[in-house]
Amino acid sequence: MESAARRKELATFVRSRRERVSPATVGLPQGPRRRTPGLRREEVAQLSGVSVTWYTWLEQGRPITMSRQVVRSIGQALRMDPDELRLLFTLADIPIPAEPVSTSNPLLQKLVDGLTPYPAYALSPCWDLLCWNRAEAGLIGDPLRLPAAKRNILWLVFTSPAMHSLLPDWQREAQQLLAQYRAAAAQYAGDARFEQLTEALHAASPLFRAWWQQHDIAAFQPARKHFNHPVLGALSVDYMKLAPMEQQSHARVVVYLPADDATSAKLPRLADNVAGVAETGMAGSATPG
Repeated sequence: MESAARRKELATFVRSRRERVSPATVGLPQGPRRRTPGLRREEVAQLSGVSVTWYTWLEQGRPITMSRQVVRSIGQALRMDPDELRLLFTLADIPIPAEPVSTSNPLLQKLVDGLTPYPAYALSPCWDLLCWNRAEAGLIGDPLRLPAAKRNILWLVFTSPAMHSLLPDWQREAQQLLAQYRAAAAQYAGDARFEQLTEALHAASPLFRAWWQQHDIAAFQPARKHFNHPVLGALSVDYMKLAPMEQQSHARVVVYLPADDATSAKLPRLADNVAGVAETGMAGSATPG
């Protein structure tokens, strides 16, 4: 959407929500001679902590500078629900704040379990592993052997020596993953988990620290991946990312599909090799790489 059209839509949306909020809802007296439904502009400005002129320009669709804090304050003043607040951020062209993603979601776990024998797992926006099936554990090692804060795809790729053996083209895979992560970090600018993980990776991995300075970004694209499994040997898979239809969910499900007949024959054995993979060190404690 072009900026002028976006500003016009934002102005219309904010005005419509202002007209729906009664003064009593926000603790203001109804008062006499109220000619407009809902709140007055000056009342919204006062509740949001902005000037009347600035708020008036907002409803007029004029070019103005908006911050995340101001957008949130306006949404709260107008008693917006989560869906309305997300639309407000979108129209203001400000990254939507990341919502907490549950690490215990029975439906997501049921979904990835149902994708067996194909390796599958669910990710948060910053690549934290939310859940996985036994085929995925048989591929990379059981994530439960790691502390919760290190059950993260980037952490594994950049700090686990075993990943260098598992991924024949480790450098390309790692650089591509970092570029996707950097794009996501920009989308969720200011999110505490992204900042914590980025700081930890800077400290743990010299390569992450060096490549981060290149400022490369990339969007996710379905692609073919190759693995050199310590028990099953060469595996070629096509991987794709799926988004649950729940509007409030930021989780993504990743599934690996066999790319050839040899891999198709091997994948059913992954779920039975979780212990064997652990013994080779695939799921051992992550160490700086």
